[in-house]
Amino acid sequence: MHKARVQTLFIAILIFSLTRAAYAESLIDRIEPPFWWTGMAEQTVQLMVYGKSIGKATVTSSNPSIIVQNVHTTDNPNYIFVDLTTELEQGEANTALRFELDDGAQQTVRYTFNARAAGSAERAGFSSKDVVYLLTPDRFANGNPNNDAVAGLTEQPNRSHPGGRHGGDLQGITQNLAYLANLGITQLWLNPIQENNEATYSYHGYAISDLYQVDARLGGNQALLSMTARARELGIGVIMDSIPNHIGAEHWWMRDLPSKDWIHNEGKFTQTSHRHEMIQDPYAPESERREFNDGWFVPSMPDLNQSNPLLANYIVQNTIWWIEYAGLSGLRVDTLPYADKHFTRDYNQRILAEYPNLNIVGEEWSTNPAVVAYWQRGKLNQDGFDAGSPSLMDFPLQEALIQALTEPEADRKGLMRLHVMLANDFQYPDADNLVVLSDNHDMNRVHTWLKQDVALTKMALGFLFTIRGIPQLFYGTEILMDNTGTDDHGVIRSDYPGGWVGDTVNAFTGQGLTQAQLDMQNTVRELLNWRKHSVAIHSGELVHYVPKDGVYVYFRVHKDDVVMVLMNKNEQTKQINTARFKETLGAHTRWQDVLTQATGELATGISVPAKTTMIVELKQ
Repeated sequence: MHKARVQTLFIAILIFSLTRAAYAESLIDRIEPPFWWTGMAEQTVQLMVYGKSIGKATVTSSNPSIIVQNVHTTDNPNYIFVDLTTELEQGEANTALRFELDDGAQQTVRYTFNARAAGSAERAGFSSKDVVYLLTPDRFANGNPNNDAVAGLTEQPNRSHPGGRHGGDLQGITQNLAYLANLGITQLWLNPIQENNEATYSYHGYAISDLYQVDARLGGNQALLSMTARARELGIGVIMDSIPNHIGAEHWWMRDLPSKDWIHNEGKFTQTSHRHEMIQDPYAPESERREFNDGWFVPSMPDLNQSNPLLANYIVQNTIWWIEYAGLSGLRVDTLPYADKHFTRDYNQRILAEYPNLNIVGEEWSTNPAVVAYWQRGKLNQDGFDAGSPSLMDFPLQEALIQALTEPEADRKGLMRLHVMLANDFQYPDADNLVVLSDNHDMNRVHTWLKQDVALTKMALGFLFTIRGIPQLFYGTEILMDNTGTDDHGVIRSDYPGGWVGDTVNAFTGQGLTQAQLDMQNTVRELLNWRKHSVAIHSGELVHYVPKDGVYVYFRVHKDDVVMVLMNKNEQTKQINTARFKETLGAHTRWQDVLTQATGELATGISVPAKTTMIVELKQ
């Protein structure tokens, strides 16, 4: 062929290709999830594809090992849901997916199935061997001030405003993981980290605007991978906050909903009743159940309709994607009872089918143990429903703990609150797998609840670290952070001292802390590092005795490994006669205080200082 004709033909093809490529760029705006993995228990992944009129496209795959199993459309032609199936068990694989419209417009995109990390499916979840540290990423440490403000994200940094963005990020957390490891922390629960593009209060995290992107002001997705990798090196697992119930009003869906029924109440704000018992109440009318389930928390949090199967599948896949992508050790499920309960059951089942040993803790914020127990896996409920949640937050015991330490001793009050509430454990299929807490990000700090009484705060933590279940410690509790005088959540989630350049107090190094703060920090460190090696605390049977004279005594018993805990709420030392406990003491004759290392003979009794939770190991 003549050289000039070849050049002309080449230029024509190039122009055609560039024109087609430019057109194709506008054909597809998003594909979620952005990639998947081979060797999953569920071999089909459903892609949400978004672009103008993409719902009218035919879809083909270039790889015979990756099959377009099915396509689904909705009443919005700008979405198509593509089921991709692969039977490949390992290794990376990819395919060219071609989307073609009737008018000939087409776009080909590469879709990748990555190789899974070794042992991914068998990963261990958090358990009673662990201590969970809860922190709000924006408020812990600012590792990279350059990402405090990011183009395209509305809210700018304002550290002087309690409810504003303060600049904390994942790099800051990574830089201080060694502090947490030294403190004795083995699991880290982060308040939500995905993009939250609200104009105000965006640091809070629970109004997500992009479910596949870590907020750029926290460092983006790569910062999360760096953090979880460093955490693994230090023996710390990472628990993600999952929010199946709602999104943020600035989520990109809200500009063009995938279907008319994607958001409850036709996409319009209708307040939830917050009546948690509607789910269990055998006499509740269906209209009031819907008012609770389908109502929105606030106008900035559109309520998702999980009865839509495409949406339900999207939520489950998104959660699995984060577990696999970031190497998570567990989930904390926000506002558990507000989502459709049948969805919740399916959500748990599908995630645990992929990760049988993972732990999932649900937030059912009720102080009624019967309401909380309804959701735990294995519960024989009257209606025959089993939600399959392995763990729940133990809000009933949290309330009882605060009451126990602030009320005068009386019949069924004071320390009896703890005894009575723990006696309710018969309602739970697995009380040992409950997450126990003294406070969290949504309530007063424990030091505030206890009127800044250091001794009572130590008592609370001594109980928290030795009772059955998985203890959760709210960041800053170890240095007596409090919110006395206000219930502003921005103050409750104050900045951790030392996390910002120029801080005059640095809790990571101890610089500028008061003696009381240093003492509390050291006490927490000693207890948590002791706890790591106590089989009795991890898996021992709980035996407790009715409180008497302002003293509550309980034991954790695992064969010959026995820990005795004595809570003395009195203003004076109490001498405890151990004869009452002989059936639990067994052949043990001596005790040793885990903090002071003091020892003594059981036969001569134990002297418990005023306002102290004394923890002793028994010796033969």
